Amino acid sequence: MSVDVRLVVRRARVEELTACAGLYVRVLRETFTWVEPERHRTEDFLAAARDEEVFVAVENGRIVGLAALYRPQAFLHSLYVEQRGRGIGKALLDHVLAETGGGLSLKCQAANLGAQAFYDREGFICIEAGEDDGVKWLRYVRS
Repeated sequence: MSVDVRLVVRRARVEELTACAGLYVRVLRETFTWVEPERHRTEDFLAAARDEEVFVAVENGRIVGLAALYRPQAFLHSLYVEQRGRGIGKALLDHVLAETGGGLSLKCQAANLGAQAFYDREGFICIEAGEDDGVKWLRYVRS
């Protein structure tokens, strides 16, 4: 599972945020089947992005993944890729970890077993469980 050499991870440009929001909604609606699709909205991504640093994975000129970091808390708010299993998520995560110096926390929905396995493999530890608006979550940290 190697990352395509044509993959570039970098800070998103302002004019790319709408495309990022579209990817965010598409991926959530396809994969978060336990949540009603209308809960995933481009406006939510764009509102959060005002306070976050958004990074993109670009392959052959096309955005194929994104990660959003809320730097004041070293909190990974979003990490979404269109095609899982190709190393794109790991490339984004590694980039964000380098940005934060290695420390990072995040919330993962309890029903998202694939994401939990990913973060476990990447050395994160689950330290807390909770629920927001009827959606159960787990908090992971890596120092």
